[in-house]
Amino acid sequence: MAATVTQYCTDVSNDVSKEMKEVWAWTCDSFDDADKMSSPLQGATMKFLAEWQQPKRVLEIGCFTGYSALAWYESTVSTQAEIITLELDPKMIAASRRTFDKYKLNDRVTLIEGPAQDSIEKLSGQFDIIFVDANKEGYEGYVKQILDKKLLSPKGFIMCDNVFARGMTISTEANPTLPDKVRPYWTENGKALRSFNTFCRNDPRIDSVLLPLYDGVTLIKWKSEQQNFVRLN
Repeated sequence: MAATVTQYCTDVSNDVSKEMKEVWAWTCDSFDDADKMSSPLQGATMKFLAEWQQPKRVLEIGCFTGYSALAWYESTVSTQAEIITLELDPKMIAASRRTFDKYKLNDRVTLIEGPAQDSIEKLSGQFDIIFVDANKEGYEGYVKQILDKKLLSPKGFIMCDNVFARGMTISTEANPTLPDKVRPYWTENGKALRSFNTFCRNDPRIDSVLLPLYDGVTLIKWKSEQQNFVRLN
């Protein structure tokens, strides 16, 4: 039923571009773990949010093959937003650079290689959209680091992907069809993301909502009383 609903939503929603479809198809053909990539419907959602938000700067933690960076690029033509994307895996760095070169994204997209924690520490200024889609055990640390450094703009939002960890965040029994070969990986991610969810719920600086979309999406923003403080500092 879920697949049928997703397909229906995809069919009646805004379509993604030819270029995004090409990256999607190439990734599916080239990588065994292509299911980690955002879906076409999620790509359309990201473009919708960016076109509404009109960001001047976008940060993404985790680049994979550059599909999400392409979505941010296409949806910020009017603002000519700067897009910074962080990636550690050499295989995914090469794949992302292929995407950026092929579709001529390098004028506004900067790929920073290395551990995300180190890269975030070196960043300055503020970002209107921050997309977190990297190693799940790092989510809590990355978001805390972003908040501590005030990298999120007063009216910006953070979007964290795969917060359900294929259902393992909710319960280790939540997804009986999850293949045995990946079950330990997602089970450990689920433990880390339960801790992340508790952090989001309890941090007094932010409002957060976990949405039952895709593989679980958390949206985070500053609380209203924090916005002036962030703006002044």
